[in-house]
Amino acid sequence: MANETISKGYVIGVDVGTGSARAGVFDLSGVMLASAKRDITLYQEAGSIVEQSSDEIWQAVCDCVRECVASAGITAQEVLGLGFDATCSLVVLGEEGRPIAVGPSDDPARNIIVWMDHRAVSQAERINAEGHEVLRYVGGRISPEMETPKLLWLKENRPDTFDGAWQFLDLADFLTWRATGDLSRSTCTVTCKWTYLAHEARWDPSYFRQIGLGVLAEENFERIGTSIVEPGCALGKGLTAQAAQAMGLTVGTAVASGMIDAHAGGIGTVGGDGAPQNSLAYVFGTSSCTMTSTAEPVFVPGVWGPYFSAMVPGMWLNEGGQSAAGAAIDQLLLLHPFAGEAKAMARQQGKALPVMLADLASARCANPADALEQVRGIHVVPEFLGNRAPFADPQARAVITGLGMERDLDSLVRLYLAGLYGIGYGLRQIIETQAKAGADIAQVVVSGGAGQHPFIRQILADASGKPVAAPVAEEPVLLGAAILGAVAAEGFADMRDAMAQMSRLEAVYRPDERVRRGHAERYAAFQRIQALGRELRDL
Repeated sequence: MANETISKGYVIGVDVGTGSARAGVFDLSGVMLASAKRDITLYQEAGSIVEQSSDEIWQAVCDCVRECVASAGITAQEVLGLGFDATCSLVVLGEEGRPIAVGPSDDPARNIIVWMDHRAVSQAERINAEGHEVLRYVGGRISPEMETPKLLWLKENRPDTFDGAWQFLDLADFLTWRATGDLSRSTCTVTCKWTYLAHEARWDPSYFRQIGLGVLAEENFERIGTSIVEPGCALGKGLTAQAAQAMGLTVGTAVASGMIDAHAGGIGTVGGDGAPQNSLAYVFGTSSCTMTSTAEPVFVPGVWGPYFSAMVPGMWLNEGGQSAAGAAIDQLLLLHPFAGEAKAMARQQGKALPVMLADLASARCANPADALEQVRGIHVVPEFLGNRAPFADPQARAVITGLGMERDLDSLVRLYLAGLYGIGYGLRQIIETQAKAGADIAQVVVSGGAGQHPFIRQILADASGKPVAAPVAEEPVLLGAAILGAVAAEGFADMRDAMAQMSRLEAVYRPDERVRRGHAERYAAFQRIQALGRELRDL
């Protein structure tokens, strides 16, 4: 239970996603009092380039913290600790922490290569061709979304930037450094995205030398992390005077080692029943992330990991997911001729287009059998941005079959439903692949984005064949970050204690037996179409 000496304080969770920064104030029972949000700029250019600004993000974070504390009606002195999570994006800093340009714009403010940036596909392919032993711990193949291919791209394409960089940091580690001045990295970030071997507490110099980044090993890894600590560890002396002033908080407030955003969602969800190994955390956002915890390492081809102490300290993590989930649905809908009119209708209702379509589909489908009938003949493999798991194939692309000449709202709803089922079958594929390797789960705990809609939870349960549970928390990613802050402030004995006390599960959506056979048939069709897409791509 919560430490009685500080049980009346509050903690703040800060989440930096792809499009916005958010902060939330929580009490030590996990109830959110207030939150705030600021949009952040995403710079996109030809060549799969996607960049951001670390200065802009830091300012957005500070503004969010100030606003949510004011909205919660608490004082700075009542804030016990802060936790940060962020996308697994690469931040590049020059001497004295100044930002330096990472792309062809030559704009030093644009010093972040965003996770979804795919400029390093060829570098990832070359690394995979080398087949180093460390790749066993990323499912056998490294992704261009990870950091070492991006570092290699910088070295080969922007050598002045690479040579002039003082530090390369994952975005979550950048945020904790700005808050505390402590350059310690989290086992979550460097193990999942940088090839750090947390179970051996070391980098492997031979990997870096083999792939062409030997200079980092020769420097004893000083630019990518020499102090590696578990998520939730208190950093430095807490908030520095400069950071405290920017956030409107007290100097010395505890700051926790951070996490990748999806993993914070896992912390905020899978501990609700006290047995994190029973649940697969499914964080549904622009992309999706699946996270499974095991007591012993399980090697799953095409699924990242096993990573030690990357999410739940002391446990191993297998991480999969879909490179595009919410983004895939958005892209799919834009292909339909009625999309423009539908977006205008959604704006009039004050809703996002996918939410309006989910509401319409829910109203039209009295039961799961009705929903399945709606998509008869339409199949979607929504891999617009490649297959993250279980094939680790960044070159994979979407396949859609069964489209006609319809141009109305009804056909748009049907296409939307077919896209959701495609997302669900991709989830099912990951679950089955992990189960064959020995990492089985009893249920899926969904959070974020479309996963908040009850109708979509049932769709995912039917398509995946597993019960889908929903957390009580409306913002489980923010809650996960706040749990980190609570642990750093010594509000709980350890991470598992904090998870059990601050996160709870709500409703459970079970697969409907009436449509199990229909989904088995559609899932088999999904796999055949997916395989055919790969075959045709290679012609």
